Amino acid sequence: MAGHRAILERVSPAATLLEAFEPLRSDPGRGAILLDVDGTLAPIVRHAADAHVPEATRTLLIAVARRYGLVACISGRRAANARQIVSIGSIAYIGNHGGELLRPGATEVELDPEVASWTRRIHEFVDREWDGDWDRLRVRREDKQAISAFHWRGAPDEDAAQAAVSALAQRAEHAGLSVHWGRKVLEVRPPVAIDKGKGIMSLLRTAEIDVALYAGDDTTDLDAFRALRGLVDEGRMSEAICIGVRSDETPPELEREADLLVDGPMGVRSVLEALLD
Repeated sequence: MAGHRAILERVSPAATLLEAFEPLRSDPGRGAILLDVDGTLAPIVRHAADAHVPEATRTLLIAVARRYGLVACISGRRAANARQIVSIGSIAYIGNHGGELLRPGATEVELDPEVASWTRRIHEFVDREWDGDWDRLRVRREDKQAISAFHWRGAPDEDAAQAAVSALAQRAEHAGLSVHWGRKVLEVRPPVAIDKGKGIMSLLRTAEIDVALYAGDDTTDLDAFRALRGLVDEGRMSEAICIGVRSDETPPELEREADLLVDGPMGVRSVLEALLD
């Protein structure tokens, strides 16, 4: 990481990316390109339903998918929803932070059975909690089957909305559930192992990959960083390239653990361009 940042001080960002990506570009058939969606490929928007991947980025991603051995999008959304946003059917999608896998061209999602078994209890908890106060605060509920998310970005009083969501998080933990905080979103989850790193491990289990690149913008992406570095430590891959996508809400941990930092979805577009050079 320190070496890459030293490069950033000496040469242009384009040259930095070309140098960092040489292990991938030299043998693309054994390379994996793994990308978060919201805040990475798609700009962050006030309402999650409005998210989309710009056509220029999508065109580059199609070309990357044709060149590299494995390309996948990893999202906190449902896998099918992520596929709709990216609009490319020939790549894989990991959804619900690792709880779902939608393989290229598949119509059926592979759901982690342990995660799925908690769906009813998650719904029962949320149904008990949901009342008119949430609408007054403009907190939006997102049903992701075994995960429920509560968004307050753009609420009239974001501080009041966050305080209410924080109280909800305490009640969820008291009920034996797990919670996870993101960028102006709280997720109520099953109390089982579920993260993007676990999903990536499932995807790569039978793939012949030597070098993997991952790009993401939030704390949930750190699990992906750590999983890939674990594969390198085990000798199952030769290198992992972990890219942090910066914004005005970048978690400090992401900056500390990233090998390289790029600025927003436009920076990710430059990554895709460098992979094709």
